[in-house]
Amino acid sequence: MKPFLNADFLLENRTSKILYFDYAADMPVIDYHNHLPPDEIAGNRRFNNITEAWLEGDHYKWRAMRANGIDEKYITGNASPREKFLKWSETVPYTMGNPLYHWTHLELQRYFGINTLLDPSSAAEIYDDTSGRLAETDMSARGLLDKMNVRVVCTTDDPADDLEHHLAMANQNPVMLPAFRPDKIFAINDTENFTAYVEKLAAASDMTIKSIEDLLNAYSGRIDFFDQHGCRLSDHGLEHLYPLFNDGETADAIFQAALNKKPVSEKEKQQFTMFLLAELCKMYHKKGWVQQFHLGALRNNNQRMLKTLGPDTGFDSIGDYSQAVNLSAFLDYLDSTDQLAKTILYNLNPGDNEMMATMAGNFNDGSVAGKVQYGSAWWFLDQMDGMEKQLTTLANMGLLSRFIGMLTDSRSFLSFPRHEYFRRILCNMLGKQVESGQLPEDTGWIGKLIRDICYNNAVTYFSLEKELN
Repeated sequence: MKPFLNADFLLENRTSKILYFDYAADMPVIDYHNHLPPDEIAGNRRFNNITEAWLEGDHYKWRAMRANGIDEKYITGNASPREKFLKWSETVPYTMGNPLYHWTHLELQRYFGINTLLDPSSAAEIYDDTSGRLAETDMSARGLLDKMNVRVVCTTDDPADDLEHHLAMANQNPVMLPAFRPDKIFAINDTENFTAYVEKLAAASDMTIKSIEDLLNAYSGRIDFFDQHGCRLSDHGLEHLYPLFNDGETADAIFQAALNKKPVSEKEKQQFTMFLLAELCKMYHKKGWVQQFHLGALRNNNQRMLKTLGPDTGFDSIGDYSQAVNLSAFLDYLDSTDQLAKTILYNLNPGDNEMMATMAGNFNDGSVAGKVQYGSAWWFLDQMDGMEKQLTTLANMGLLSRFIGMLTDSRSFLSFPRHEYFRRILCNMLGKQVESGQLPEDTGWIGKLIRDICYNNAVTYFSLEKELN
């Protein structure tokens, strides 16, 4: 019987171990999609205790605690940091089978050197030990990133942001780059908040926004601004894409109605969204950016908790939307005028795996290796089974060798062992294929492919050579 979480964790044979330890383990990390707060990276935040660093914004853990019958007081409420940690420790033994069990103990090992299992009997000692360690010089926000060999982090930023923290991080490590996330503008039927957001965007753009043309000019200026501050990619979190719509006059009329706080129907919202999205994607292509589409989340399911806690607090789930037809039409519309940027497609519903992988293949045109990517296993799928299925689907229907690898999609500075988790799974998958005779025993070549997936492909894909030299 293998010990739990020993050096060979997830590595089932000799070749898997060679591939991991000789080729993957020491590769730097490019985390090209996360939700880390830029101010905390630039300000090199110090954490007073493990609860601040670990539980403060982690809705994965919050969901598990709620499922375990823990009162909200100990999750997002006013309980003390120690009390919250003790309640998390009560939950951990019940997470066996969930990736949280692996991640929790990987993070305790990698950041703090703690091999003890977290449960109520060990919780107090672990709380005191980790909180004491976090007071050490090398355990600041940037210190934690450095421990995991993180070279680049791409944060998720609203177009109206001033990027002051990214400017403050210029020429410092890790490289922190913004990512352009304009999702708020698509909530055009939110009469309470939409006009206020347009005013915020107008102020950031130093202009008046009264028409769709003004809005496009504002976004063009903000894209220029983000580009000047090192932005390489955009991101869109959408349930699904709607039917194509390229009627600018109608889009303007819908926009004008929203500015005047008149009701906007669901159909009008869809028309406005698709018109604006297409125009934005053309701008991304012009800049040479990468565009990301995160598709398939059914958000804010629990209205009572939404009113109490707000969004992004652990009440989202997988949606069962139809994705293929509208996604295909949209990508084809951009490609028809050669204005399709490098694109990453992520699905939340595992039933869409093969569709997404083959959709990406439709729009690879030979101009760039891996131009349209089938993105890494996302959110509810970034666990062992989900990663293995994503990798297998990509290998079966595309080129795994051109994959740009894993990301954390996290709000926690302690989440970066997920890259190690992914790398071990990747090496084990390929190692098993070598030992079963499905792949040749050419560890040099397969090792090169692994290094490319872990790091090199992302450097090239996001044009990061200058920042990393």
